[in-house]
Amino acid sequence: MKTPEPLQQIKHRRDAALGALVGGVPYINYLGVKFDRRGDELTATLPFAERLIGNPMLPALHGGATAAFLEITAIIELSWSTLWPDIEAECIDLENAPLPRLPKTIDFTVDYLRAGLPRDAYARARVNRSGRRYASVHVEAWQDNRSRLFAQATGHFLMPARDG
Repeated sequence: MKTPEPLQQIKHRRDAALGALVGGVPYINYLGVKFDRRGDELTATLPFAERLIGNPMLPALHGGATAAFLEITAIIELSWSTLWPDIEAECIDLENAPLPRLPKTIDFTVDYLRAGLPRDAYARARVNRSGRRYASVHVEAWQDNRSRLFAQATGHFLMPARDG
C-alpha cells in the first residue's frame, strides 16, 4: 500500500503549479494580479496602483484594466480547473515542465456595474462549461463587499488541444 503524500508536499506542488501558470503570463505580472488558492478555488486580487486610474476626477479604475483583470481571472481559472486532476494525480509538474498552452478568447463581454474605486479589487471565476474544444466562464469582481459587484463578465474560450 502506498503511503500518503505529506500535506506540505501536496501544498508545495499545488502552489508551484499555480505559480508557474501565473508566472508564464507577463501581463499578469505587469498588472500585479495575484491569486490566492484555497484547495481548488482561486481568488484573484488586483492591488490598487495609481496607474490603474482611468478617470482621476472620480477617481475610478480604468475600464480596460478592469476588463483585463476579469479576463485574466477567467483564463487562469479555466486553465487551473483543467489542470487540477493532473496536478492531483502527480501526472504534471509545471515547475519543471513546459507550460501548457492557455485557452484563447473567442469573445468576452464585460458588464460595468459601478465605478471601480481606488482600492484593491477581487474576482472569482466559475467555469460554466468546459469541453474538449470550447469553454464558457463567468467572472465576478468586487472590492469591499462580495455582494456589491462592480463588474462581471462572461467569456467563451477555445481550448488548446490536449497532448496524448
